[in-house]
Amino acid sequence: MLAVTDLVATLGGLLTLGVEHEGAEVDDLTIAEPGQGIVGQPGDLVLGVGVESAEAAADLVRRAATAGAGGVVLRRSIARRRTVRDRARRSDVALVELAEQASWAHLVWLLRGVIDRAAVGPGRRDDAPVQDDLFALADAAAALVDAPVTIEDAQSRVLAYSSRQDLADPARVSTIVGRRVPDEVLATLRAQGVFRRLARSAEPVFVPASGGTKPRLVIPVRAGGEWLGSIWAVVEERPPAALVGELVQTSSVVALHLLRLRAQADLSRRVAADRLRGVLSGNVAGAEDWLPPGPWRVVALGGEGDSVRLLDLWESVCRRHAWNQPLLADLDGRGYAVVRDSDDGSPGTWGWLSSVVAQARDEAVALTARAGRPAYGPGELERSRGEAQETDRVVGQGSPVASHEEVWAEVTVARAASTLVGDPLGPLAVLRDHDAAHHSDHLRTLAAWLDHPGAPTRAARSIHVHPNTMRYRMARIADLAGLDLDDPMVRLAIRLQIAAERGQSGQ
Repeated sequence: MLAVTDLVATLGGLLTLGVEHEGAEVDDLTIAEPGQGIVGQPGDLVLGVGVESAEAAADLVRRAATAGAGGVVLRRSIARRRTVRDRARRSDVALVELAEQASWAHLVWLLRGVIDRAAVGPGRRDDAPVQDDLFALADAAAALVDAPVTIEDAQSRVLAYSSRQDLADPARVSTIVGRRVPDEVLATLRAQGVFRRLARSAEPVFVPASGGTKPRLVIPVRAGGEWLGSIWAVVEERPPAALVGELVQTSSVVALHLLRLRAQADLSRRVAADRLRGVLSGNVAGAEDWLPPGPWRVVALGGEGDSVRLLDLWESVCRRHAWNQPLLADLDGRGYAVVRDSDDGSPGTWGWLSSVVAQARDEAVALTARAGRPAYGPGELERSRGEAQETDRVVGQGSPVASHEEVWAEVTVARAASTLVGDPLGPLAVLRDHDAAHHSDHLRTLAAWLDHPGAPTRAARSIHVHPNTMRYRMARIADLAGLDLDDPMVRLAIRLQIAAERGQSGQ
């Protein structure tokens, strides 16, 4: 069964959730055409094809709910009528809106692919037929213009290519081998404004020969105003208008395949994230069937933006660096990855992720990755997640890449200090109260002195005061608090209490 909310999110360009029904799930389709009396059965998603009045729509919703259907899809203009929405709320059935310009036939094709994909289960991939169709379309397009063709998505990743690529240039060969357009070629095309035109217009773009590359004819692939990808033909010269027109017609068929491919990928991503969330929360049943070989580490992922946008950024970065099926999930408002505990540099390993973060920061993308200790079985992943959180907390604004083992000292202090928060043991409260009453800085001075044992000059420099000022303050602190700082146990206790103070204030 597939949740209606997930189904709508997967086909977000076409569908919108008008009225939500908690727990609504579907596993099949029923087309309810006027006059046929067909309203579906339990678990069906009922498509109101041809329903053109609010009265007919409300009646369909009522009958579908009686039959136990999971949801009803209606044209947006009909679904938003008050009588229809009210009936959906009273009937406890999900109401889904279909965009006005969308084709019912296309929707059925896409829905069938998504629902069938969910029925297959998370462990298998069934997008091969769509991929095969794309390769066939690439060959058909190549035959039209008598030139080698690639079909690429909006991120310049190669989805399919025609035969006869030996007639192309080195840039095309590199594109095929790497499955994406090389960075230097992308930079040239961006400088020429090619991608800007593809994103904004449905018009074909002719790219003249430049720097050893042959000319390109580029046909944008769009659906509902959204740019999904492009058809790229390596040509010797600008093709006749008639041929270009035929290639444009081909792009509409390619658009359907790209929509279905994206829908399948979105669903796979959601299923994978749900499984990963379960494992990270301690539900490890069957995890070894889909996890890569262990041991693993859980990594707390950081960066700018909310958790959803940040996870999208991480997925893009991971795929760009050849981790084609990254294990990513958001849990309790933050993103996590599960990587293999290896330094061999292969995609999806801790060593690889560390280098990816370093490279991203070189490109002004501020990412952080803080890892827990290795997990040698799925049952240890929840523990590794807790350690990843702990590592991230103690490192804070420090090193962008860190593992739990590397910061064991900070972790030890943080754990000990956490038991002291709010506990007024010892003379620290005297110094805190004096600082508050007299605007003095005794606590910070004492912390600096403890941070730099036997080095009063460095301690003074760390808080930007003269060494004589440092000595005066320390003498004053000893008088106020009655501290014997020659006693190592006193120094340790004060150090932990200061750490607790800092943790409580977020320093």
